[in-house]
Amino acid sequence: MGITDVPITELKTQIGKEASVSDWFEITQERVDAFGEAIEDRQWIHCDVERAKAGPFGGTIVHGPLLISLMGHLTGGVDTIPEGVKFFMHYGFDRVRFINPVPVGARIRVRAVLSDFTDKGGGRYLMKMTNTLELEGLDKPACVAESLALIVT
Repeated sequence: MGITDVPITELKTQIGKEASVSDWFEITQERVDAFGEAIEDRQWIHCDVERAKAGPFGGTIVHGPLLISLMGHLTGGVDTIPEGVKFFMHYGFDRVRFINPVPVGARIRVRAVLSDFTDKGGGRYLMKMTNTLELEGLDKPACVAESLALIVT
């Protein structure tokens, strides 16, 4: 049973349980370059393939904000909203840690665990998910981010 199978009023009983595990997702240099253009961050460690080969990671690495931006997609986004929810919005992060650099061309996935669920009254709830971004082939995660969502029923 996933969190979408539980009535919103009973989600507190799911704290500590895995909500989703995404499929593996490859991050290409084209995606990294487009992201760098969009946010005006063309730092060589991300976007200059030739220069990055001689750098500390032996190639380009993914922007941390790009990894965070992909979490909503990888965790299912609106596909994971429990039944009866009128409105669901990203509310921010309590904590984000980048533990391992992600080389461009790597495959990542996100494992999401419901870590808190608070009834704020008036049909509003605050949900915290601990999202662990795994890097294929490594035991240590690339990133751990505690995301918050405001839910209105």
